[in-house]
Amino acid sequence: MSERPPISPRSPRAALEPEQLPPPPKRSDRARNPLVIIGNAIITLLLVVMLGAGGIYVYGKQKIEAAGPLQDDKVVNIPQRAGLGDIAEILQREGVIENNRWVFIGSVLALKARADLKPGEYSFQKNASLRDVIGTIVEGKVVQHAVTIPEGLTSEQIVARLSENNIFTGSLREIPREGTLLPETYKFPRGTLREQVINRMQQAQKRVLAEVWERRNPEIPIKSPEQLVTLASLVEKETSKPDERSRVSAVFINRLQKKMKLQSDPTIIYGLVGGKGTLGRPIKRSEIQQPSPYNTYVIEGLPPGPIANPGRASLEAAANPARTRDLYFVADGSGGHAFSDGYDQHLKNVAKLRAQERQTQNDTVEPPEDPPATSATTPDANASAAQPPAAAAKPAKGNGAQKKRTRNAPQNGAAPAAPTATDQD
Repeated sequence: MSERPPISPRSPRAALEPEQLPPPPKRSDRARNPLVIIGNAIITLLLVVMLGAGGIYVYGKQKIEAAGPLQDDKVVNIPQRAGLGDIAEILQREGVIENNRWVFIGSVLALKARADLKPGEYSFQKNASLRDVIGTIVEGKVVQHAVTIPEGLTSEQIVARLSENNIFTGSLREIPREGTLLPETYKFPRGTLREQVINRMQQAQKRVLAEVWERRNPEIPIKSPEQLVTLASLVEKETSKPDERSRVSAVFINRLQKKMKLQSDPTIIYGLVGGKGTLGRPIKRSEIQQPSPYNTYVIEGLPPGPIANPGRASLEAAANPARTRDLYFVADGSGGHAFSDGYDQHLKNVAKLRAQERQTQNDTVEPPEDPPATSATTPDANASAAQPPAAAAKPAKGNGAQKKRTRNAPQNGAAPAAPTATDQD
């Protein structure tokens, strides 16, 4: 066994003194280097920044994706040349975003969408989030307004309608040629130029006319697409019933083939008032034979151009008329027409209508306070074509207030009908 070293005795005072520890090691010169100190500070700062950015990102993502304050769907207009601050103010005022518009501005900047914001009229859905709001404006999803142009209006009437519609801007330099606009329901954003609307209608008419002309019956005596539009405009003004268009077209085609005058009242009216469309009074007897390039009681064949803007259905009816031998038609008292291929049968149809009218008058309990100045056979803006002077009135199609006049006496030696009930000069 090894011997333990002897323990040297300590004095009582020394025993009471604390035992001294060895001094700590000295820091290395590398740890005291300023570059190391700066590096450590930078790393610490970066960690703080990253944690802060992460927190901001999470918070921002929640704000962008959160449901917005909008209580119901709403349409808001962003005007031209509106800046980011202006857009934020408008959206805040309309209740699309929260009262703190800086959140919207920050979200736009964060999404790098400032340069892509577009003016226009936008529809924002209920509770739309900031992301939805910004996306709608960036993608330019503007509200599309449906604008319906009825069939049978003249170009002047269509221009008047466009001028009165406040969703369009700009002015029109001239009235388009008759028959070059396609009546249809179109969709346009607010602020569309009226010239653009006209151009779109003209392009649509060219496309539809080309399609219809390609599928036309080659046996019809129509030599050009322009003549087809003219015939279709007469059909358009003569009937508003879809199932009658091809048969009305057949009456005109049959008359053209037999060299009979078309005798269509709407052509008289167009010759008198042109693009205004309506006469505002019955046709006078003297006006029936008044010379006019459009008066088909005077001229042979079709008028020199359309008398309105026909729709697709009337164009198709003109290109493919019904296969009938009809030469006459008269109102049947129910909104439609009775067709016939002979004058005698036509007179029977007229007599039947007259009997219905008399019965209706007899059944009237209280006569009108102000009886009409003319009979029920006065002309209508959409008067039926190809009728001898014994036809009766039919309801107006919406483009005029005139009542129907009798017309289309038999030709080529047939006996004349009874005098018409039109106004005298």
